[in-house]
Order: sequence, then structure tokens, then C-alpha cells
Amino acid sequence: MGKSKEIIVKIVNAFVDNANGGNPAGVVLGADNLSYDEKLKVASKVGLSETAFVSSSKVATIKLEFFTPTKQIAHCGHATIATFSYLQQLGKIENPNLSKETIDGVREILLKDNVVFMEQKPPGYSNIDQRKVLQSLNLSERDLIDNLTIEIVNTGNSFAIVPIASQDILKETKPQFDLIGQISEEYDLIGYYIFCTQTSLPERDASARMFAPRYGIEEEAGTGMAAGPLACYLHDKVKLKKEKYFVEQGWFMKKPSPSLITVELTIEEDSITKIMAGGEGLPMSAIVVEI
Repeated sequence: MGKSKEIIVKIVNAFVDNANGGNPAGVVLGADNLSYDEKLKVASKVGLSETAFVSSSKVATIKLEFFTPTKQIAHCGHATIATFSYLQQLGKIENPNLSKETIDGVREILLKDNVVFMEQKPPGYSNIDQRKVLQSLNLSERDLIDNLTIEIVNTGNSFAIVPIASQDILKETKPQFDLIGQISEEYDLIGYYIFCTQTSLPERDASARMFAPRYGIEEEAGTGMAAGPLACYLHDKVKLKKEKYFVEQGWFMKKPSPSLITVELTIEEDSITKIMAGGEGLPMSAIVVEI
């Protein structure tokens, strides 16, 4: 048997809301010599929705790889925010204009004070069987916002965006995770991002919940890669027509963990040409994982 390795994993809460709550991610620095299987084992033992592995890059500031407890994914918003926030607080970042190399290409990263913003692609929209989605959420069409439909929105990853009529319905939604996982597999989704336009705090645009059982995540507190598609949906379908959106998430989990995600859109001739989703990260603790 080979010699075991001890991997230090920093736990960082991303998208904290006034230094509270947030979505915890694992961050592993100096991961250049870890294999795919070793990274997956670490992420599985950490047990968080995502763990980010940082290694050197020839084409970007750093290379970032993201693993859930069950598989690798191309992008992860909260783990990106967690990583760059942690590096900034370690004093390892001087230039605010940064980038990350991922398995799906290079993405821009921007630091504004303590907020880390990450680039997403302009949105693509596609249809989904609304009846099946509603069934998997134990909802009916009367539970949706009038004149809006469930759509798949992709800004790098695909999410089903579900417009819920009220915050009470959002809070009381009872997802069927097995069925959501099957539908997510069928349409190649990360999961569902269900939202309403009523919010817990003023000056915010949406309150959301995230279900991703296909990736071993029943519900998570803050999802930057889903908030980007939601901001596009708010702009293009809800017709809010703003260039900055504030999305709160995590309020209605079994163990509430309020999160705040800021999304800035670049609009040219009424079309979204660039998305930057961001938030603040707060280091919490460190654990040692043996593999």
C-alpha cells in the first residue's frame, strides 16, 4: 500500500451576508501533484457541496478545479469566491484584475474592495417540460408567477429557473430529490434555481433556493453560477431591465444560512453581453484530510 497523504483544507464561507451565513466551500492550495482520484477522495471526505483545488497555470492567475462529493464540475461560483477571497486575505493577490483556468476555459475574475466577481458567459435559453418540473417540486402552474414559464438558462452551466409566485410558496416547497435528479440528468442540469421577487430584506431583487441532487447537493446556501442565470432571467423575462441585481439565498434551508450574491450585467442594445457574479468570502476553519 502507498503512503497516505495529509491534505489541509481551508473552509471558507462564500457569499456571506453582512459577515453572516454564506455557503461553505473547501479550498486546497498547492494541489498540483494531486490526481483526479485523490481530489475526489478529498472532496468526498470534506463533505461540502464543493471543494476547490488550486494549482499553477500558464494561461491564468491560477488553475481551479471543482469537485462535489461525487464528481467534478466545470465551474462553481461559491468555491471561486471562497478561493480568491482567501488568497486575498493571505496577501497573495496584488492585482485586482485576475483570471481562473478551468476545465471549460479561462474566466475573468475581478476584485472590488472585498467583493470577488467572476465572469460568466452571455445567457442561452432553452425549454424544459414544465409539467415534470412542477411535479418534482410538488407544485402546480398556479404557484408560478403569472405569464412566466420555467426555462433552462445557461451561462456556463445549465439551471432550470423556476419563477415562484410568493415567498410563502418558495419557503414551503417540498422537492422530490430523486425526481429532480432524474430530470437534471435528462436535461444535463446542475439543478433547479427556484425564486420569487419578494425578499426578506429591502433593496434586493429576488429570494432563491437551489436544489442539485444530481451532484449530491440537496440544497445549498449560495450559488453564484445560478444567480448569474437568474439575473439574466430577471432582465430578459421579468423585464426588470437593471444592470445590477441582488439575490438572497439560504434563508429557507433546514438550517438557515443567509447568503447574498451580487450580479452585474453588461448590456449592449438590450442584449446581455457579459455577466459578473460576486460576493464576499470569510475564512472559518481548517481541517486535515488523510487520503
